[in-house]
Amino acid sequence: MFELKKILGGLLMPLPLLGLLSLILLIFALKQRKRVITLSFLSLATLLLASTPWFANLLIKHNQPTSLAFNFLKHPKIDKIVVLGCDINPNPALSANSQLGNCALTRLVEGIRLANIYPRAQLIVSGGGYEKITNSALMYKTAISLGINKNRIVQNPNAMDTAQEAAFLASKLVDYNTALVTSVSHMPRAINLFNAQGITVIPAATDYHNFAAYPWYKQLIPNAKALLVVTQFAHEVLGDTWIKIRRTINPEAL
Repeated sequence: MFELKKILGGLLMPLPLLGLLSLILLIFALKQRKRVITLSFLSLATLLLASTPWFANLLIKHNQPTSLAFNFLKHPKIDKIVVLGCDINPNPALSANSQLGNCALTRLVEGIRLANIYPRAQLIVSGGGYEKITNSALMYKTAISLGINKNRIVQNPNAMDTAQEAAFLASKLVDYNTALVTSVSHMPRAINLFNAQGITVIPAATDYHNFAAYPWYKQLIPNAKALLVVTQFAHEVLGDTWIKIRRTINPEAL
């Protein structure tokens, strides 16, 4: 079920969805050439538009509130710092930090920053993985290499998605002041899932993007970073939709 959800969710992201649609339409182009070629053109044009900084900024400009960033002046005491997992690139020949993707590394840096502000707080690194290498293990090793005492760090290596991270960690967070570190686009869904487990968290969002700062001549030039952000936005929309469907079927789910 988990693998099927991930496969279907992945195929519904902009690049594979529009790419597959274009391929299918081109296959049928010989029979209904004019209509299919028109649809293929529209599909590819949409993909190119979705890859522009202008379009990416249009999607995210109201979904990255700075209020979700952590303000230590408002929180004199933090007991737990939870860093949620993200992308990894397993390769035992590399150092742990080199195996963390940009998203995971950005989250961990924020977690370590908070750990330095609150030296008595416990740092919880979360996330499963593959190839026998977990997100939490890579974060654990990287945090130690950057000066965090290993006795302060707890791993949560078995969670494969945000719902599992919230469920597996809930019992460890009851009655503690907990800062939750994740990407700003992911934060609302993460808070939703932790709240559903009865855990109140303090957002410590990171991984912000500001395509509006790009010069005008770059706004309509497609690039991979813009498409990645659009894909992340689509991922969150699908994630929220999945939660609503699951809770409609079973109010106790997630």
